[in-house]
Amino acid sequence: MMNPNIYRRRKFVNTLGLSLSMFAMGLGLFVLLWILFILFKNGFAGLSVAIFTESTPAPGSEGGGLANAIVGSLMMIGVSALISTPIGIFAGVYLAEFGDGNKLASVTRFVTDIMLSAPSIVLGLFVYAVLVAQVKHFSGWAGSFALSLIAIPVVLRTTENMLRLVPGSLREAAFALGAPRWKVTNYVTLRAARAGVMTGLLLALARISGETAPLLFTALNNQFFSTNMNAPLANLPVVIFQFAMSPYDNWVSLAWAGALLITLTVLVLNIIARVVFRDRTVG
Repeated sequence: MMNPNIYRRRKFVNTLGLSLSMFAMGLGLFVLLWILFILFKNGFAGLSVAIFTESTPAPGSEGGGLANAIVGSLMMIGVSALISTPIGIFAGVYLAEFGDGNKLASVTRFVTDIMLSAPSIVLGLFVYAVLVAQVKHFSGWAGSFALSLIAIPVVLRTTENMLRLVPGSLREAAFALGAPRWKVTNYVTLRAARAGVMTGLLLALARISGETAPLLFTALNNQFFSTNMNAPLANLPVVIFQFAMSPYDNWVSLAWAGALLITLTVLVLNIIARVVFRDRTVG
């Protein structure tokens, strides 16, 4: 029989561990809900129709909106998605299906891990050095390229991990039927893992939608409405950064509204990623 003292000691340690875990979880939830409460309280107060129809106002003026920043952000995120999606998926497929024991695959994984852990401002400075400094002006293209460098490793890693979860028996069955390697990858493994791959894409978009630091060095900002990607382009993260620190109440109110819009966008993307694909598992 177990010594009663040992049993009581283990029970005490277990209770203590559970209590500390629950306390940590409760503290984290409290801080998160507190932040969301303040954001929703101030953000909804600044929402209006003008937010979506008028451009950012001049300093000290009344009214105005975020139409130019919303359109600029959507344009840069869209271009970034067009760049990062094929690169990330193709690279992930290569690593999962053809990269075992390959030196190039090992180097790619190492570089991907570095990009995943690198601060976004470093990637922004890199794009500034190789693109903005060479053409001598900020642009929406540079901002899209910087956001792509953030999204690519997320898509790549998610794609590789999801493909590796596909049972090997599916590949073996396709090979047994005489299917070539490319058809097995395209019609079997990718189809089996499509829900996870799509989840990775949505999470990557959610990640880049609120990035400010890289855009400060690449796209900068534009007070006026513009769709010219070859010039400085307005975007929500930078507008929020600038307006939140201003002494004008109107600008601060717009900053809260912009922060709420980004939060709701990220929330919707995460809900889509987790709920829509919840019951679609690989295999």
